[in-house]
Amino acid sequence: MTRSVQALAYSRPSALESSQAGQLLGLETAAGLTPHGAEPHPRFFDGFLASPRIAARGLLAVADVASARYYRRTPATSLDPVVTGNGDRLRFESFSGCCGVHARLDVLQDGLDGAETGHGTTNVDVNNPLREALSRMTGDDPLHLRVGPQEMAVTTLDGSVVEKKVPLPERWLRGFAETQVASAGFDLRAELPAVEAVRFLQSLPRSSGHASRGAQWVVPAGKTLRPTTRPTAGAVCLPGPERLAALQRVLRHATALRVYGPGADGTAAASAWEVVLPGMRLTLTLSPDASRGFSGEGGVLDALATGDAAADAELVSVLLAWEPRIDPADLAEQSGLTVGRVRSALTRLGTAGRVGYDLAEAAYFHRELPYDADRAERHNPRLVAARQLAGSGAVALDGELAAVASGDRRYQVRERDGALSCTCQWWADYRGRRGPCKHALAVRMVRRGAPVAGGVR
Repeated sequence: MTRSVQALAYSRPSALESSQAGQLLGLETAAGLTPHGAEPHPRFFDGFLASPRIAARGLLAVADVASARYYRRTPATSLDPVVTGNGDRLRFESFSGCCGVHARLDVLQDGLDGAETGHGTTNVDVNNPLREALSRMTGDDPLHLRVGPQEMAVTTLDGSVVEKKVPLPERWLRGFAETQVASAGFDLRAELPAVEAVRFLQSLPRSSGHASRGAQWVVPAGKTLRPTTRPTAGAVCLPGPERLAALQRVLRHATALRVYGPGADGTAAASAWEVVLPGMRLTLTLSPDASRGFSGEGGVLDALATGDAAADAELVSVLLAWEPRIDPADLAEQSGLTVGRVRSALTRLGTAGRVGYDLAEAAYFHRELPYDADRAERHNPRLVAARQLAGSGAVALDGELAAVASGDRRYQVRERDGALSCTCQWWADYRGRRGPCKHALAVRMVRRGAPVAGGVR
């Protein structure tokens, strides 16, 4: 697995402090992107939380996921959560170390006590002393939240700098893109009231030893969910139920549980579990199996393999304005593109972490991850291999069919009504459920004239 090192520099550690005026939760920011460009320590919020104890526990849940590995457990290496200011809300996000769980806490306008929220994206320092302090919070005394440096420190870094250097797997970055694609295909499958939500989630196993293997399913039954051995109509896949353990942090404050997923087709699938809180939402999105990270799902590969999506993404990107809700139809009207091309462009922008998907509002949102925008694309194994095949002349087209020479074998790829199939083992194993194989991708590149390795078209 390719790794780089992400250096996160903070002007001081984040801390929960007490004073005569009450408590102040100061979340320090690393370098990030804003409407004004890159800033060393952007500031997104300075105001009060409407439900401080709930917000503290939600933030701890996001930090729990960031420090967890639910498969092949190894010593934790935690990347600090990402925060995005969208003008009317704050979003805190993280991935598990195994890339199989994505967590997001949305603190909505009602949860921010009417204070103005800035725009931009960066990492926030969540250190162990802060976690301990947040865990000890009781009651709902007023809590002042500051996301970003104090006013006097906005432009100066003369004092000591807190720097964290953490391994950053390429698959962690690709996971942001894949969760956005998967979530955009989900529908609301069930909504449980508070009492049933707590009862159901407390009945699930917690992490102990090795994560469970294989797909499990639940089906709506009245106001609750019941386990089922088969993916019947309306069933939702619950892969690795112990991976929902982070939701335990906020259960006592839940007002509802919403469950999202694709239509059941008999195969393991990703799903999303959203706890509704006063002025907030905490969502965990699970990969189709505890042993599978989102980075290998391949949902973004078709968009990356087309020349149009690259050009369309450049056009669409200038229309994004850190909006909390992005409507593809509105973007289509503004850009002159079709809605389908706008969605492909958003998928491509998602590979750089520039858009996410909010299930509760069935809408995309704008963010700008402070990482190399091209890294995930450059190091995607299937995409790199497909470009090499297409650029080396290994693809021979013959109507609906194509032959692809790969190593000492030749594979046949068929395209019918826009769908691809291949005679390789990858296709036999997954039938397109994890995106196209490298041979099908290479054929699509050649047919569409997308740029490939060495400048060959």
